[in-house]
Amino acid sequence: MRNICVIGTGYVGLVTGACLAELGHTVICVDNDASKIALLKKNKIPIYEPGLEEIVRNNAKNKRLSFTSRIKEGVKKSDVIFIAVGTPPRDDGSADLSYVETVAREIAENMNGYKLIVDKSTVPVETGEWVEMTIRRNIKKNVEFDVASNPEFLREGSAVFDTFNPDRIVIGVKTKRAESLLKEIYLPIKAPVLVTDIKSAEIIKHASNSFLAMKISYINAVANLCEKTGADVAKVAEGMGMDKRIGKSFLNAGIGFGGFCFPKDLEAFYWISRKQGVDFRLLKEVKEINEHQRLLLVKKIEDAVWNLKGKTIGVLGLAFKPDTDDMRFAPSIEIITMLQGLGATIKAYDPAAMGKAKKVLKNIRYQKNAYDAAKGADCLVILTEWNEFKELDLSKIKRALRHPIIIDGRNLFEPAKMRKSGFDYKCMGRS
Repeated sequence: MRNICVIGTGYVGLVTGACLAELGHTVICVDNDASKIALLKKNKIPIYEPGLEEIVRNNAKNKRLSFTSRIKEGVKKSDVIFIAVGTPPRDDGSADLSYVETVAREIAENMNGYKLIVDKSTVPVETGEWVEMTIRRNIKKNVEFDVASNPEFLREGSAVFDTFNPDRIVIGVKTKRAESLLKEIYLPIKAPVLVTDIKSAEIIKHASNSFLAMKISYINAVANLCEKTGADVAKVAEGMGMDKRIGKSFLNAGIGFGGFCFPKDLEAFYWISRKQGVDFRLLKEVKEINEHQRLLLVKKIEDAVWNLKGKTIGVLGLAFKPDTDDMRFAPSIEIITMLQGLGATIKAYDPAAMGKAKKVLKNIRYQKNAYDAAKGADCLVILTEWNEFKELDLSKIKRALRHPIIIDGRNLFEPAKMRKSGFDYKCMGRS
């Protein structure tokens, strides 16, 4: 088992560090946010991720997982260092790699022997070269090191499961020493290991996320056609998904994708392509279809209640997807902002994300449950497909609403059944 340092305790870094400790490695997680480190030392988790709190608590108790705000401490005590810091988007779509550079420089200044430095953050192709160059420029001792790429493919809400049950483990390396080390780290996990060069590993991550985003935009475009023709996109998607070449995943029509990965990675991949002189215009279309879905939902709400000025809209779901509290690039932000701009008052409920939503969505009346969000509202809008919402007492919802109108951006219910129950029910791609 290895001594490992994970720099960055966000969604990727904290899950990675905790799960590597669960595999038996000794892991020290580093973050420059002292308040976050203080919370983690008390076994308090700053993010909502099913199963994570128990793993953190157990491994901290067994002395396999620790936390510090000092990179120097993490580097000196570790053989392998994972960089899992943020790579936020710039205005032009490119990734801001300043955090990666800063960390690489600090690693170089504190190396006391051979280290394997692994990019875990989602970074554009050629970042590995820049990390290696930064370390060489700032290294203080004549010690050997390797740089590698090990992209993550975690889904928020199931990140712990995904870590232990991946479809594949991708490692991009330049040396056999780095390859052997990474294979050793992941040995307890039974999954195919793909060994590539560093640049290929970097592109695999962006290409994968962009392809999945494309799949979502494709089914949403199909949904809009279904709606015009009277077809049912749920049945169309089911028929498509039965083809093994296509598969059923990511064929759920709705208001489009959000979160920190797909929008950011799509933009970054498009920016990289343009920088290299490749006209990857398909990526631009994927983004535009996704943005159109938000406008389409707002139009459905307007068509259902007429003028929005002075109306109260109940909203169920704020996080970009269920089983997470992540509000980054959540569709709810854009949709609610548009509704407020048209004069609507918003009552909202989310099982996990309201704390973070309050930081980005103002002038909203946050509610204790779905029924309170529906009470007195002119219509109810579903923006996140939490299981809790699928199991609602619809008769109670109907009594709570001022008018029995539901605009379902996630197609949770069967249209015919909802209308038979007396609802004016609008969804995406189903008539």
